[in-house]
Amino acid sequence: METVAVAAALGFLLLTAAGGSAGDEAREAAAVRELLVRLLGPGPAAAFSVSVERALAAESGLDTYRLSGGGVGARVRVLGSTGVAAAAGLHRYLRDFCGCHVAWSGSQLRLPQPLPVVPEELTEATPNRYRYYQNVCTQSYSFVWWDWARWEQEIDWMALNGINLALAWSGQEAIWQQVYLALGLTQTEIDEYFTGPAFLAWGRMGNLHTWSGPLPPSWHLKQVYLQHRILDRMRSFGMIPVLPAFAGHVPKALTRVFPQANITQMGRWGHFNCSYSCSFLLAPEDPLFPMVGSLFLRELTKEFGTDHVYGADTFNEMQPPSSEPSYLAAATAAVYQAMIAVDPDAVWLLQGWLFQHQPEFWGPTQVGAVLGAVPRGRLLVLDLFAESQPVYVRTASFQGQPFIWCMLHNFGGNHGLFGALESVNRGPTAARLFPNSTMVGTGMTPEGIGQNEVVYALMAELGWRKGPVADLGAWVTGFAARRYGVSHGDAEAAWRLLLRSVYNCSGEGCSGHNRSPLVRRPSLQMVTDVWYNRSDVLEAWRLLLSATPTLASSPAFCYDLVDVTRQAVQELVSLYYEEVRTAYLNKELVPLMRAGGVLAYELLPALDKVLASDSHFLLGSWLEQARVAAVSETEARFYEQNSRYQLTLWGPEGNILDYANKQLAGLVADYYAPRWRLFTETLVESLVQGIPFQQHQFDKNAFQLEQTFVLSTKRYPSQPQGDTVDLAKKLFLKYYPRWVAGAL
Repeated sequence: METVAVAAALGFLLLTAAGGSAGDEAREAAAVRELLVRLLGPGPAAAFSVSVERALAAESGLDTYRLSGGGVGARVRVLGSTGVAAAAGLHRYLRDFCGCHVAWSGSQLRLPQPLPVVPEELTEATPNRYRYYQNVCTQSYSFVWWDWARWEQEIDWMALNGINLALAWSGQEAIWQQVYLALGLTQTEIDEYFTGPAFLAWGRMGNLHTWSGPLPPSWHLKQVYLQHRILDRMRSFGMIPVLPAFAGHVPKALTRVFPQANITQMGRWGHFNCSYSCSFLLAPEDPLFPMVGSLFLRELTKEFGTDHVYGADTFNEMQPPSSEPSYLAAATAAVYQAMIAVDPDAVWLLQGWLFQHQPEFWGPTQVGAVLGAVPRGRLLVLDLFAESQPVYVRTASFQGQPFIWCMLHNFGGNHGLFGALESVNRGPTAARLFPNSTMVGTGMTPEGIGQNEVVYALMAELGWRKGPVADLGAWVTGFAARRYGVSHGDAEAAWRLLLRSVYNCSGEGCSGHNRSPLVRRPSLQMVTDVWYNRSDVLEAWRLLLSATPTLASSPAFCYDLVDVTRQAVQELVSLYYEEVRTAYLNKELVPLMRAGGVLAYELLPALDKVLASDSHFLLGSWLEQARVAAVSETEARFYEQNSRYQLTLWGPEGNILDYANKQLAGLVADYYAPRWRLFTETLVESLVQGIPFQQHQFDKNAFQLEQTFVLSTKRYPSQPQGDTVDLAKKLFLKYYPRWVAGAL
């Protein structure tokens, strides 16, 4: 009972600070009705009545929805305490009563006629104040090239999934440009400071500067316009947008204008040298700190308004200059004081990743110095990776500061079937029941989206559940039926196999970062161990293919067939790599040539063709997004190169090589496959000539291939080609029997 009281009190503090401008009831109801029309079309949407009444949540103060009506000639009535609550209630009706499914890869929205009756008036309140969404990195790995049409889809998805707190960080560089000019920097100095678009997330957190820039003037104009539309739509649903605030990082050029300023140069980050990292941090006691911080926030809120929640990360993956509690408290207090100088109602949203990423530095005293430097209830901490490495457990629930239990799940926007669904299912409830818990919400904080949709469907649902799903096997069976619009035994059996294998990672070692040999620069030391039985993946592949006569007309099914085929090929690549390595170490030339030849010249080209059959797996679409964001051909080439760098080298010298790997048609054919061909040929040459394999020399040669891809201007198809089912079957019939026979 004490735990609930603590969390409720903190939730109330945050509610009074951050909820004042949620928007009026009529506007929020209108926003949900407009969403309905976009989702279903005007005819079907007319069968629903949507209204918003704050009084519905008067008792708990928590988002609440009520469903009623339906049946012959009767409208379905959706009532919410906010627009977000009404949208979540609408989604609940579509999902649980109509068997519909809303997803990034495409929605299944076949409504039964007449619309099903809600047998008894259904009222549901969320157990916590917040359902949060986004990671600072998501802005670069997934959102960077989006136009308004794509943002509109995402905000609709957010509303339907009950998200009421989310980052809105577009356009901030335009405001910083104004601030820096006002402080006396030149345009050239500003241009030299900003990163390119694909790397802005790390510029915003102080990890990087300069790399892959500068930002064209048109970028600022378009991003400010986009930010206004994003904010207007988020606010229309009653969502709380989180705006950026000053964390202390400044351009080196500030030392020219203010030579007496107390500025410290930080250490290197991400294998970058100081040309692109080693950011400059303004000392908290320097008079410039409140000046810069308040000037930025004043200009930002003048342009965009405010909902009083701000994000700032001073020490993200960077060790502070001092471990002294007094320094850490002062650095933290300076950020907060700059916020409240402009907005007395400010609440600071802090990514708790710093405590998780460097636990050896962040001992109890250091953590306490940060958490204690902001008044209780005015610092909202994201326990960013709580499904695997929760920080609240070892910090006594963040020493009394409110926190949001977050599922990070994905790193770099990688493809690869992965999840820790059992941990995700039970984690929020465990955190809520933790002694003296200060948990005030749940969150989804992936670095990249557009993958493993089952994981996000579960997490979004848990934001409205008071306890875990009782039977995940039954839940995933229902997920498959809704996703495809029909129950099919083989498809549902395939999903249960995936649940017990790729989606059943457990322990602190679980990380949604794809390190498969397929997407890594080859070596003789590659790790092929996995936490699951590969036979489950290959059997799920077989079962999905057996369901094709019934389900092939479902776009979601075809997407999943591509994704599971891709995963099966990833498993086969690991197995063929093991044969390559074994043959080389045993000095067996013929087996080496056979296994290496199949991997590089048959398996990867076949995978590329399967990927090319679905619009979600096209390099051409990925690069076209970047090009379309430009206003000239020069800009288009610049944006495309930004995108290519992020997918591959990540820096001028492969500094964070393949961190953001994707399995896309075109990328497999022209980036991964050439590396594997080079590796196989180098090993063969080593055996034939009797000279040792030199990894260092291979890396140099591979880098030339990688750089050639990044600098290429080759255009790739942005429309799918080929028949998914036919291509997947050909691959299956060629390799599955070999695997069963143990004769790859």
